[in-house]
Amino acid sequence: MATSSARKMSPLPAPASRLWEASIRKLQTIRRVGTVAPAPGTVDAATPCLLSVSSSASNTIYQYHEDGEESDTSNEGGNDDSDAGDDDDAALGEPTHAEQLLPSGDFYQGDLRGDLPHGAGKFLWTDGSMYEGSWRRGRASGRGKFSWTSGATYEGDFAGGYMHGHGTYIGEFGDTFAGLWASNLRHGRGTQAYANGDVYDGHWRDGLQDGHGRYIWRQGHEYIGTWKAGDMHGCGTVIWADGDRYDGAWEDAKPKGQGTFRWADGGMYIGTWCEESGAVHADGVYYPPSGGPAVPVPREPCEPITALLQELEGCEGKKASLMPSHKILTWPGVEAVQKKPVWRPPKVSADHRRMSSASRRTSSASLDLDSLQAEAAESEETRTDRSCLRTSSCMRTPPRPGKKQGETISKGHRNYELMLNLQLGIRHAVGRQSAPTSLDLKSSAFDPKEKVWTRFPPEGSKHTPPHQSCDFRWKDYCPLVFRTLRKLFDVDPADYMISICGDEALRELSSPGKSGSFFYLTNDDKYMIKTMKKSEVKVLLRMLPSYYKHVRAFEHTLLTKFFGLHCVKLTGAIQKKVRFVIMGNLFCSNYAIHRRFDLKGSSIGRTTDKPIDQISEHTTLKDLDLNFIFRLEGSWFQEFCRYTSHLQNGTRCFAFST
Repeated sequence: MATSSARKMSPLPAPASRLWEASIRKLQTIRRVGTVAPAPGTVDAATPCLLSVSSSASNTIYQYHEDGEESDTSNEGGNDDSDAGDDDDAALGEPTHAEQLLPSGDFYQGDLRGDLPHGAGKFLWTDGSMYEGSWRRGRASGRGKFSWTSGATYEGDFAGGYMHGHGTYIGEFGDTFAGLWASNLRHGRGTQAYANGDVYDGHWRDGLQDGHGRYIWRQGHEYIGTWKAGDMHGCGTVIWADGDRYDGAWEDAKPKGQGTFRWADGGMYIGTWCEESGAVHADGVYYPPSGGPAVPVPREPCEPITALLQELEGCEGKKASLMPSHKILTWPGVEAVQKKPVWRPPKVSADHRRMSSASRRTSSASLDLDSLQAEAAESEETRTDRSCLRTSSCMRTPPRPGKKQGETISKGHRNYELMLNLQLGIRHAVGRQSAPTSLDLKSSAFDPKEKVWTRFPPEGSKHTPPHQSCDFRWKDYCPLVFRTLRKLFDVDPADYMISICGDEALRELSSPGKSGSFFYLTNDDKYMIKTMKKSEVKVLLRMLPSYYKHVRAFEHTLLTKFFGLHCVKLTGAIQKKVRFVIMGNLFCSNYAIHRRFDLKGSSIGRTTDKPIDQISEHTTLKDLDLNFIFRLEGSWFQEFCRYTSHLQNGTRCFAFST
């Protein structure tokens, strides 16, 4: 039978074909001698037996399995479950189609290769659970559908017997999840619709919301922002059904840190938020809505947030579905692949006080699949490693977590007062300005002489608050233009002020640029501040009309985004002027940055002379360090060409302006 199988298979390239033929001859010898084959009559005809082949460049070891017990023979460095290709599949035997009733009462109907399900097939358990779909070597792998006796179903990708890949789960109470899975857990991007009407769309990790996501409660409230382990955590926005909203920092589903509460009528409260004795407290400044009374009435921003949290705590999540007992979608006699244990989310007790509607409901949904969580699961990284391209040694080093780039500017730093002056000026310039009503600007708005000077005495003035810094003057260049640019780039004024003027200090980069300028980063990495020479300011102002026209015409421009151009002038005997521009940070991303490259299209001297152990995610690599081959889908390639065209148009814009 092995010889006929070899004739039917397509020719294999040497030496793979010779290895396969030698393997078949060795197997025939083993069976003929009877050293491994079971004694006649000891194998139940209804009990499938498995022959697994583990091949390497040096040897091939055969293991005959009976009643699910593997022999102790092992191949060091080999992989008993590797997808070696069609030659290994052929070694399992001829493809057939059959119906088989197992001693346990379970039933299988479908394709077999040798004695193993391989191809399309249906498996029915005695308790009523059923899997129908693709099989590979006795395990559910590929597209398929699993149905539980409770009425819950999963339809999508499987790998090694686990829900792994893209799929849709429908619970017995009507809750649904459509998205990515890893080892029976929600992991990646996906949308969860709960039975009570709530919806979450975003990223998951180990079965819990983690990353960026959007949660809509049935009452009409909405949260958009980052999550951690099932709770609102990080930067996020809550929009109430009546139009009120909170933008700021969260920790464990509670506001904590810098934040802004805005009422629907335009009133705004900017301050620091925290939790004391189980209640939300804020310390900040209230800005009344425009057109209000001359003497504004104080308003309490904590009341709506406290009411919302109480409302969410009292909202009952759906009960956990009683799923059937743990099911490993494998053929009898085929052991589950042993991998690392995966983390299981803790069970939520009945009397546990819910921190948020999202966290409780996520835990309940995780319990629905608790019976499916395997102690061993195939790692997606392991499967990716088998197919990834080889890279240079400096690229194979994984990123090491460390502190943020730059030196924090704290009290005693040489530029501490400069940072305070900058923050005071930004808060004054952005907080007092009204939003532009139109994107059409007159030519007078781009006049280099269009600038506003404001004095900031330490004791304060009619328009400026008292402060603990030195006396200084503040200048805004073309304020209307940059205010309109911020609107064009969808920059929220409150978020802009929180990023630059919040409690978290700026960070000064340790190595200044070749021009002698210094760079500063905000704590959230959104904005970069660069000091400028007077000549550089003139160039930027001269090209500003063309720049504005370009970014308005090309929404997805790759050019640097400018948000403001300012100057700080120290009064007194020093009379020092510091000009600076505020830009968007190109490296601000929700994704972890593993490597950074400075590509100039040259090969002379374009390599980084650093040992591997000194290369981190903050190291700037050069052209010759990039040892990748990028393979793009057709649509992605077209998108890449479109962005390249935008970049060319942008460079022309700079060339004509200068």
